[in-house]
Amino acid sequence: MRADAERSAARILEAAATVLATDPNASLERIADAAGLARATVHRRFASRQALLGALVDQLNERYLISLTQARVETAPPVVALHRVAEAVFALKISHRFVMDLTADPDNCLTALSPEVVGRLDTLFTRLHEAGAITAARPAWCREVFLVLLDAVHRQPPDAPELAPGNGDPGSRADLFARTLLGALGGTP
Repeated sequence: MRADAERSAARILEAAATVLATDPNASLERIADAAGLARATVHRRFASRQALLGALVDQLNERYLISLTQARVETAPPVVALHRVAEAVFALKISHRFVMDLTADPDNCLTALSPEVVGRLDTLFTRLHEAGAITAARPAWCREVFLVLLDAVHRQPPDAPELAPGNGDPGSRADLFARTLLGALGGTP
């Protein structure tokens, strides 16, 4: 029974991310329909809309952690790790648009990254500073600039002159992001 409940929860979260990306105000009933489940099943797993949104944010934090691990923020050359993290986050912004927008909204109570994600990002910024890639020494400030700049670069249209010509893919966005972030934090791009 537990495996079945986990599969249902995964279907609900996948459907919620898809449906809410096109209609942020979609009802739990509409999400249940998209998941191919009864509304009662959604309500059994997620007591409220807020609980469902919280689960989506938790899932996003897990994906952030995977991206930070794959970028090897503790061991890779820090500028390389920064670029890898940026590329992974831009891919997440495409595949999980609603949740990324939700967590970027300063008026939303679900904006917090998990302590693990914050710690890993702070490690990256500490390493960038120690390597001389940036002069900004306070990881909290670096993280704030990182998050704001991610959103600004993500909102650029694919044909923006700042991006490679006609190329708005995650790699091109990561290039622009890394150059701009390093410059903003007192480094040499």
